[in-house]
Amino acid sequence: MQATQRQLEILDLLRLQGSYRIAELALRLDVSEETIRRNVRLLAAQGLVRKVHGGVHLPDLLHEPTFQQRMNEQRAAKERIASRVAAMIEDGDSLILDIGSTTAYVAQALKNHRDLYLVTNSVAVAQILAPRNGNRVFLAGGELRAHDGGAFGVEAHQFVRQFGVRYAVLSVAAIDGVTGFMLHDMQEAAFSRTIMERAEQVIVAADSMKFERRAPVRLIDTASVDFVVTDAPPPRRVADLLEAAGVEIVLAGASK
Repeated sequence: MQATQRQLEILDLLRLQGSYRIAELALRLDVSEETIRRNVRLLAAQGLVRKVHGGVHLPDLLHEPTFQQRMNEQRAAKERIASRVAAMIEDGDSLILDIGSTTAYVAQALKNHRDLYLVTNSVAVAQILAPRNGNRVFLAGGELRAHDGGAFGVEAHQFVRQFGVRYAVLSVAAIDGVTGFMLHDMQEAAFSRTIMERAEQVIVAADSMKFERRAPVRLIDTASVDFVVTDAPPPRRVADLLEAAGVEIVLAGASK
């Protein structure tokens, strides 16, 4: 079941603070406590939140680690995935990279490419690739987030809509066999949808630990993705979903 806008607003607040009293959520969202309770019951039925007396909190599995923690998780797998993505990209190609930890490794793997035409909302990605090999790098404007150096907001969306590129490369938080691609953050999901619209082909770079996980924000219809680059074959349910949607699974380490 896809969360409603009200439920997504509740999840967004919980991701920032971890837990809330029902009365506090009602005040923050300017709705009745009964409206909050009803939406919390629906979220709890999906396993997205846990109800406690008078309040609600995120289950541990929905707490997203910090960006630095994500950079350190599955590092070897992410480096292999990044190398495989880089092998799909040629000198002179145009692409958009998002703020994900795996795409940061993709930027590192692209350091020897030449004449790339790159659009990104990540300060780290821009710093890695801007001064090298004749690349042209375009950094989206908007509010810069302190914890990951990503630019978000209306300005970022307007900026990337000016471009049309060959590839969009993005990370996800989870891939399961029912919902497909999911993220923890509504801003990241909205930006990912925008860059997917501007690309001829969409590459999701995701390590195998993302399979059969859940996250609260559904990204987009699975068929909108062309490739999933990963380090191990996905479980059967995920593989069946991707195959039915026409998504090609590319294993890191396989020949080009």
